[in-house]
Amino acid sequence: TLVQLPPYNPIENLWHYLKSHFWSNRTYADYEALEAAAMTTWQTAVLNEDLMKTVCAAPYVESATSD
Repeated sequence: TLVQLPPYNPIENLWHYLKSHFWSNRTYADYEALEAAAMTTWQTAVLNEDLMKTVCAAPYVESATSD
């Protein structure tokens, strides 16, 4: 039996969201500034439950596990 694969892993949706909403078109003074921005963004995003549910939603997983 062939199984239809989903288009993306849910974490890829999160990376796309973070890049497009927080990290695009920005410059940083040095590596430490880049690292600090990345850590702040990551911590802000993962603590926002509604954002995580929306961005990482995987309806194909929910339908596969609900049977």
